[in-house]
Amino acid sequence: MSLLSFELDIWGRLRRSTEAARANLLSAEENRKAVMTTLVSEVAAAYFSLRELDYQLEISQRTLATRQESLELIRNRQLGGVATLLELRQAEQLVYTAAETIPALQQAIEQTENQISLLLGRNPGDVARGLSLTEQQMPPDVPAGLPSALLERRPDIRASEQILIAANAQIGVAKAAYFPQISLTGFLGGQDSQLSNLFGGSSGVWNFTPQATQPIFTAGRLKSNVQLSQALRNTALIQYEKTIQTAFTEVSSALIAHQRARESREQQELLVGALQDRTRLAYIRYRGGVDTLLNALDSDRDLFQAELALSQIRLNELNSVVQLYKALGGGWQ
Repeated sequence: MSLLSFELDIWGRLRRSTEAARANLLSAEENRKAVMTTLVSEVAAAYFSLRELDYQLEISQRTLATRQESLELIRNRQLGGVATLLELRQAEQLVYTAAETIPALQQAIEQTENQISLLLGRNPGDVARGLSLTEQQMPPDVPAGLPSALLERRPDIRASEQILIAANAQIGVAKAAYFPQISLTGFLGGQDSQLSNLFGGSSGVWNFTPQATQPIFTAGRLKSNVQLSQALRNTALIQYEKTIQTAFTEVSSALIAHQRARESREQQELLVGALQDRTRLAYIRYRGGVDTLLNALDSDRDLFQAELALSQIRLNELNSVVQLYKALGGGWQ
């Protein structure tokens, strides 16, 4: 003999409980998607940082080789009595400055590789390289008039929306507690479970008398539960609104960063081009004996710093694309 109990959901308590549970499940799924979006963004940002460090290392090694050639030239001129010992020491200073940056960059590269491996769930090790920093393809320009509906794809907004739905459903559950719970109880003793035998025959006997359970004395507990559910709904609504406002702020900041980084990169490229020409001309004039070494060394120093700055600006531009992708919940395509 087994006992089955079925509750009649007259007041919608079970339906609202199911709605709340489903919303909580969907919220958890959106939170999982948010974690994945964040992970993708962090991996992309770390990889771009790695390629930027590779480019800085390339700049430092190229600059070191150029400065070593210049040092050899000045050393020969100093031995011939044309250059002074001060000029030799100034050239040595530039060589040592460029050489000093290389170990620090190599350390940063190896640590960034370990960071990427950690994000990918791998053991520390080398990371395969693709395109260089200067070869990275920028996505199409962000079109004007992006619809705000794109933000509906953001997992955090979807999660907050489902939390609000669940909180709203819990109000219905709390209110339904005021009403009696009516259940049907059946005693099944046979093995035949066909629907036609459910209410008659020897296979089963059902007690159709409703059993109502109504709380008599609750000391305000039911009322307090309703008020608590309403307060939680209001809190979820405020959090939902805050999430939307945060999303608009992040998109605006990412669009501004993307635009300004591109403008800065274009100007820095012009500066690097000018300094490269200045350095070339300064060394030509020095070798021709019509200019001092100081101007050539100053040009070389300024060029080195400008190239490193351009590398950082290019990284900022790529990172702005990553942040825009994250802010829009997966890009704008």
